[in-house]
Amino acid sequence: MLFYETLLNGKFVPVTLEGKNSRERFTDWMLLEKPFFSSPIEGGLKHAQKKLHNLDFDDYHKTRNDLDGAVSGLSPYIEHGLIQADEILKFIDSNNARIEAYHFLQQLSWRVFFEQKYVEDPSLIWKDAGLYKTGFTSDDYAEILPNDIIKAQTPVAVINQFIEELYQTGYLHNHARLYLAAYIIHWRKVKWQVGAKWMLSHLLDGNLASNNYSWQWVASTGSNKPYIFNLDNVIQFANQKYKTQRTLNIDIDKPYEVLKTQLFPNIMESHNEKEH
Repeated sequence: MLFYETLLNGKFVPVTLEGKNSRERFTDWMLLEKPFFSSPIEGGLKHAQKKLHNLDFDDYHKTRNDLDGAVSGLSPYIEHGLIQADEILKFIDSNNARIEAYHFLQQLSWRVFFEQKYVEDPSLIWKDAGLYKTGFTSDDYAEILPNDIIKAQTPVAVINQFIEELYQTGYLHNHARLYLAAYIIHWRKVKWQVGAKWMLSHLLDGNLASNNYSWQWVASTGSNKPYIFNLDNVIQFANQKYKTQRTLNIDIDKPYEVLKTQLFPNIMESHNEKEH
């Protein structure tokens, strides 16, 4: 699969998506020009330190899966080098808070793990880590992102809100990223690489390793099974700003067993044959 970018001279050329420099100029890979929005995320070392010192590990543990939960907000500052993982660990140790920070450190460790995995072999970052466990092969997935996704005009209202939030703020809660990735891959049958590249181009905290390996986890090329969700799950973690009315989200408003049959018919057919 090839991605393309437009050079300053107007020439349209393939992008080499491997190696340590694979992220350079990724903002030029935009699939559609969008209006410029000033992100509410404030940059600078002062704000990075403020985020660090305002960490509430108890609230983080209790609410981190909520779309308005008490997440750290440190990821943009880590990504742009204003604060390092070891500095965060020193801060936690200075407050004797390793036990309280356990769940936070778990998530931070995933970021470090993905980075190390990328450094060990950068050539793998855009390649399937394994086969899809969806009953489909890689060739069954599209290499182009549908226009209704790019324009935030899908049949699913809450998905459109996630897309607009990504465009306007350069940020999405991790749970929203998983929902959006799952919708693109499993509902719309688009290759994870296509969705990962698109999302990465809009994220202020866009970390190539964390982004791509998370998309692979959702796709099932980097995990034991595909990640899916339904509207009830979104309602459980969403706040009132999200349009979670059932009439506006029909495509995801189904029980999990119905969704599995709809999204992965080959797996369900094979399972039924084994039972009989």
